[in-house]
Amino acid sequence: MKRFAIAAIATLAWIVAAAQENDRMKKDYDRIQECRENYTALFGGEALTGKGSDPEMMDILQKFIFGDVFSTGKLERPVREMITCTVLSALQTLPQLKAHAGAALNVGVTPLQLREIAYLCAPFIGFPRTLNAISTIDAVLTERGVSLPLESCATTDESTRHERGALIRESLFEENEPSIFEEMPGGYGEDLENFLTDYCFGDIYTRSGLDLKTKEMLVLCIITSLGQKDMIPEHVKAALRAGNTREELVEAIMQCLPYTGFPLATGTLVQIRDARP
Repeated sequence: MKRFAIAAIATLAWIVAAAQENDRMKKDYDRIQECRENYTALFGGEALTGKGSDPEMMDILQKFIFGDVFSTGKLERPVREMITCTVLSALQTLPQLKAHAGAALNVGVTPLQLREIAYLCAPFIGFPRTLNAISTIDAVLTERGVSLPLESCATTDESTRHERGALIRESLFEENEPSIFEEMPGGYGEDLENFLTDYCFGDIYTRSGLDLKTKEMLVLCIITSLGQKDMIPEHVKAALRAGNTREELVEAIMQCLPYTGFPLATGTLVQIRDARP
């Protein structure tokens, strides 16, 4: 616990130092006003009403998320809501996903982008939980009068999925990295490698609707939410290779923090800080 506290303090100090020019640092910053403005833009209602069965927790939650977090960094509201919907899909907090899917639409995220967020989760959370997320998002789209199914974003077929997937995989990850499937019992390593290349990268990463930079940023948010610490270093590097800056990745994980909690978010923030090209 002591080691976590030290790491958390050091990481948060680094974050603050990197954000000195942020609007949140200005003397006229008013987190109550920020909270109310952001909440209304997202949900169309009023924040900090003092109503409900536990108004104290809602007061703390709304001020922190929509005041502190939303006013830290340069991410626009649509990107913040895409990150939030990604994390909620990974965590399978479906009531909150329903609310934030509606909020995402309210601030300019498109139905296709919402759908592609759920598709991107599939290799990491599995099909059952992905279908839960898609069902939740589809319910919101139906309520908004969006005709389903949405147009296809597939860009590969049976003859191209392996080649296209391999190209994307090679562009993001170092070729000299040892395979996690080496010496697999039964000689199934090659089969598993093909599953990863063909399905994860060939079927999912090649889809249109989200660019590669955004996809890899969101994937980092997914594996952070799942607590997959062994995967984080390589995906930090991959996100940087895809065109994200360290500052953008820090801001993305800070957007995850209210939903994942400090321990998971801090672990990724340290990896971003310490990553080498």
